[in-house]
Amino acid sequence: MNAGHGPDLTAAEWTKSSFSGGDGGQCVEFSRTFARAGVVPVRDSKIPADGVLVFGLDGWSGFVAAVKRGELPG
Repeated sequence: MNAGHGPDLTAAEWTKSSFSGGDGGQCVEFSRTFARAGVVPVRDSKIPADGVLVFGLDGWSGFVAAVKRGELPG
């Protein structure tokens, strides 16, 4: 982790969400690299330099579960 500023993302290995279509639409990437530190960084794969959101593991797990259940508006 980076002294109070979140993880150093230069070591992140990014994975595109299976819910991101192959049509260039909604493209979300996340990194499991920091799971042991208790966080999951998330970014837009179309513009990765535009910023990253960092979720706690519980928040990320709840979000993924809600997506899989179809509980979020499309």
